[in-house]
Amino acid sequence: MYNIAILGASGYTGAELVRLIATHPRMRITALSADRKAGQTMGAVFPHLRHLDLPALVKIDDIDFGGVDLVFCALPHATSQSVIAALPKSVKIVDLSADFRLRDPEAYAKWYGGPHAALDLQAEAVYGLTEFYREQIRDARLVAGTGCNAATGQYALRPLIAAGVIDLDEIIIDLKTGVSGAGRSLKENLLHAELSEGAHAYAVGGMHRHLGEFDQEFSALAGREIKVQFTPHLLPANRGILATVYVKGEATEIYDALADAYEDEPFVVMLPEGEHPSTRHVRGSNFVHIGVVRDRIPGRAVVIAALDNLTKGSSGQALQNANLMLDIEETTGLMMTPVFP
Repeated sequence: MYNIAILGASGYTGAELVRLIATHPRMRITALSADRKAGQTMGAVFPHLRHLDLPALVKIDDIDFGGVDLVFCALPHATSQSVIAALPKSVKIVDLSADFRLRDPEAYAKWYGGPHAALDLQAEAVYGLTEFYREQIRDARLVAGTGCNAATGQYALRPLIAAGVIDLDEIIIDLKTGVSGAGRSLKENLLHAELSEGAHAYAVGGMHRHLGEFDQEFSALAGREIKVQFTPHLLPANRGILATVYVKGEATEIYDALADAYEDEPFVVMLPEGEHPSTRHVRGSNFVHIGVVRDRIPGRAVVIAALDNLTKGSSGQALQNANLMLDIEETTGLMMTPVFP
């Protein structure tokens, strides 16, 4: 059994980690941290977890990391850097924040508004998109979880860029996401009366921080600068991301490139050609569904990817990476069936 600590356990991704690890046969949660909710039980903060025998929430400074094998860091952006820098070198870490996703310190400063405070760790971190960095993740001490929007777009596009079957200057990502992706902090625009019965675009015109990940990953794959058009939209739904990606290329070649890339991947499901996915079919699971549809305009196609932002987009991805880091079968604790309806 491996001893696990979750820092930032009072947020949505922290609660999702607890839900997943609770039935994991090789992991035991020995420490949970929170800031404002320190001193409370997880059952009080998240009543759906009250049946579990869990340690109480404490401040990070009150945790003894001596017996901890791996830490999940589910803290707000720009918080993880100093916290992770202070952890014992013997502890493996999966960070769910944005603090170590970007390799270039200048890119980090551009997208997150300030200099990075732990450059040595930034250089050490492995990007946590499991299906494409599996071998590096196995040997890593620090893995940087991807952005949930960034992960969804990459599942749709990475094999196509690598195979050279699309026009790299004609990529549009139109993405819809559930509100839990914005975190659990109180925000006026996320109140029920402000959000329900409508949908709206945000970070329009290339302002979204996950574009830093698209720029980094797609450009590295292509061997030249790639800039995609990306517009996210906020939906009045709790969970789920649906990315509709418009590309220039032959639909059959696009489908074959995706099918070949994901043939042996346990969590990526290619739908039959012409079918497209729905967020309701991946809810609460670690699965990604991908569909390809031929556009009515010759030489163009639509690739649609769906995943659960809290599971495969964040906490499920984190557990998948932790399994690799601890030499546990990668799918352990993650083969649960999606919740429907």
